[in-house]
Amino acid sequence: MTSKGLDSESFELLLAAVQRFIRERLVPAENDVEEHDEVPAALVDEMKEMGLFGLSIPEEFGGIGLSMVQEVRVAYEFGQTSLAFRSVFGTNVGIGSQGILMDGTDAQKRDLLPRVASGELIMSFALTEPDVGSDAAALKTRAVRDGDVYVLDGVKRFITNAPRAGAFTLMARTGGDGAGGISAFIVPADTPGLSLGKPDKKMGQRGTKTCDVVLQGARVPASNIIGGEAGKGFKTAMKVLDRGRLHVAALACGMAQRILDESVAYARERKQFGERIGDFQLVQAMLADSQAELYAGWSMVQDCAVRYDAKPVGKRDADVSTRASCAKLFCTEMVGRVADRGVQVHGGAGYINEYKVERFYRDVRLLRLYEGTTQIQQLIIGRALMQED
Repeated sequence: MTSKGLDSESFELLLAAVQRFIRERLVPAENDVEEHDEVPAALVDEMKEMGLFGLSIPEEFGGIGLSMVQEVRVAYEFGQTSLAFRSVFGTNVGIGSQGILMDGTDAQKRDLLPRVASGELIMSFALTEPDVGSDAAALKTRAVRDGDVYVLDGVKRFITNAPRAGAFTLMARTGGDGAGGISAFIVPADTPGLSLGKPDKKMGQRGTKTCDVVLQGARVPASNIIGGEAGKGFKTAMKVLDRGRLHVAALACGMAQRILDESVAYARERKQFGERIGDFQLVQAMLADSQAELYAGWSMVQDCAVRYDAKPVGKRDADVSTRASCAKLFCTEMVGRVADRGVQVHGGAGYINEYKVERFYRDVRLLRLYEGTTQIQQLIIGRALMQED
């Protein structure tokens, strides 16, 4: 079975509603989010009403059920405003829910996914630890069997949406060393023994929420292992990351588009030596490089999304995984270059926070780190190339 998504007419109506929402409600709120480090509750409620928390969850579980091709188009639109807005529902659409959808038991899907899709339940994905980031197979959080429960101890770090979460898709070690000893648990946020650290103060993306998740003797039913079988968690995480990397690549393209739009608008109005700076060939060259790279990146994303939808649902395809890493690597590095040129086109004004490019320059830096760093993508692609046919 492959992913079909919405019919074209329904999707175009949804996309138009998303574009209108971003233009009329989110863009005007960008400065407020930057100042107060919080997405207004009224906007979150509107996102729930629009069904944004269930974009990738099938209709049978209360979601919209977008295909990957459709999801990246929505992500592209949300890239054209402050990235904090997408972060509000991003973990529900991606890494917080997809593991349950792909590998969960029927009971887990029926119980959790409708609440995730409505936004009633915010899911967060807890993999990274203080000493474990790129080397996910080396995680140290332990889950020790005690009758019908597992007792969890460890610390998770930089966990997106942890302060908002009602439950975590949490990776812990149930067996020996390496990837085969890792299991994926559904851990309610109110589990005794689970606590949160102080909210992180970040370089950018104000309005997004991350913090530590601390587990001290947290007791979780054995039935909360995703899929009901221990030792499958790492494979689940890797499957989830393929989709997440494409989503982030599309997000990077959307932000590149917004930065380019801001830069072109500034180049048209700003004058030096009696002329618009946009009429200077060296300024045009920077704009042209950004446009060409954006076109290349967005083409990669769309091509890979088509291939993703063509594979069986819930199954990993080595070629698609490699291409998703290519898209993630190129697009997140690309938007960094576009942001840098955007500041350069603005000159001194680009270093002042009343201009959006200063903020976006800081915001996009994170895209090269999460869902697997640029260097991890390079390793994935390089290893794939060295595999024998």
